[in-house]
Amino acid sequence: MKDRVLILNQDFSAIAVCSVHKAFLLVYLHKAEMVSKANGSVLRSITHTFPVPSVIRLQRYVHVPYHGIALSRHNIMRRDNYSCQYCGTVKNLTLDHMLPRSRGGETNWQNLVTACLRCNSRKGDRTPEEAGLKLIQKPAKPSLLTFLKLHLNSHNEDWQIYLGMGK
Repeated sequence: MKDRVLILNQDFSAIAVCSVHKAFLLVYLHKAEMVSKANGSVLRSITHTFPVPSVIRLQRYVHVPYHGIALSRHNIMRRDNYSCQYCGTVKNLTLDHMLPRSRGGETNWQNLVTACLRCNSRKGDRTPEEAGLKLIQKPAKPSLLTFLKLHLNSHNEDWQIYLGMGK
């Protein structure tokens, strides 16, 4: 039950990702309907077999206030695809303030990037330009849709149409 399920609002807009367990309960309690089943997976009780949902749609429209993605170490690394934004390596990762805090740099989405220990040490108390480093991609605050797309993998291709990625 480690797979994830895409939750759609009544208007078919993606609003969240949840566990198979929670999705099954929503469907079983008639609070949601199953839009797409996971390939070949089933949940069994003593007397019944139920298909595992991959995409569900809520029966009633839910207004979801958007507060943005929380700024955290995990979410910064997730946004940067768990790779150093200077050299591209995926080992010994840490966070780097592009404009160092000692020079007035803030802790926000636009100033934090994932960096390996080697690049972070090389950069030191300087900006990337001063240290002769070039960013792979400019840091920006991600949207909810961006983070939902990060959950895509080979076994939930049926999410693509609801995340605006086509099929």
